[in-house]
Amino acid sequence: MLEKLEAIEERFTAVNEQLCDPTVLADQTRYTALMREAKRLTPIVEKFRTYQTLRAQNEEARALLDARDTDKELREMAQEEFDETATGLEDLKKELKILLLPRDPNDDKNVILEIRAGAGGEEAALFAATLYRMYTMYAEAKGFRTEIINANETELGGFKEVTLTVEGEGAYSRLKFESGVHRVQRVPETESQGRVHTSTATVAVLPEAQEVELELDPADLQIDVFRSSGAGGQKVNKTSSAIRVTHLPTGMVVECQDERSQYKNKDKALKVLRSRLLEIERAKQDAEIAGERRSQVGTGDRSERIRTYNYPQGRVSDHRIGLTLYKIEQILNGDLDEIIDALITADTAQKLGAAAEG
Repeated sequence: MLEKLEAIEERFTAVNEQLCDPTVLADQTRYTALMREAKRLTPIVEKFRTYQTLRAQNEEARALLDARDTDKELREMAQEEFDETATGLEDLKKELKILLLPRDPNDDKNVILEIRAGAGGEEAALFAATLYRMYTMYAEAKGFRTEIINANETELGGFKEVTLTVEGEGAYSRLKFESGVHRVQRVPETESQGRVHTSTATVAVLPEAQEVELELDPADLQIDVFRSSGAGGQKVNKTSSAIRVTHLPTGMVVECQDERSQYKNKDKALKVLRSRLLEIERAKQDAEIAGERRSQVGTGDRSERIRTYNYPQGRVSDHRIGLTLYKIEQILNGDLDEIIDALITADTAQKLGAAAEG
């Protein structure tokens, strides 16, 4: 581990030297990439330098304890410092192991967030709208920007499906564990008997793919233009600006009717299509890696029931990590950090365990 940390420190020094080079400063693309690398390496190097300082103090204390001519008072002080620094070194080792874990290359990317009503009819559509509100409020609290790409609304204000982008540094790292089936248990507004119903909605979180990551062949695309429409076929635009893109090899269809401009709608639809196709390719690659252990937390199985929102009991339960919180109102108002932090901690612990076994 120490050799790896020393190599990282050398690279950090080299990167900072390059950032002072006038030729690098003149190349915006290279400068941005180096700045991003420096930012990623900084916490590791800072922690490693703290570790080195503490290790030097520990060795000095050890030397005093080993010396024959150390008097009693100085020996007691040396023993106290040795014990304190030894404990500090163990804590720093654990922190450094976490920092050295393989980093998800998608963590800093923007997100394509898709929410679809599942079982439960109109109540499922209303729950999908509740989840949409929850995620947009969370995004706002984190300083992320959201924008609807496509929405299929119902007359009661629900969503059969809604697709949006979430843009901001680290957006994927915060939302990637939200993929899966979300279940709600509540009394629907349309229920006259006061009975609790169970409905579901599916959430998919995709890292936004860049054009350089996946190039689309125009021959594989069928692009249709149609008129936008709102809930129940209302609010029909007079111009045909909505775009439907069909990826012929897979049959995948993406629609976008949020913008009045055909060009903007097409650009957004292709962005979603590219992200979906790249996610399929990534999932295939993961499946082909022999012996790779899937994360216990999970990041993409849309059929996995991950969380239940129980209104009568005021609780939210995440089934993957056994976490139950009795603060449903705050969570549905976007206060998701406690759940997300717990999921990240569980995922880190699982990866540390896998690394130790490996």
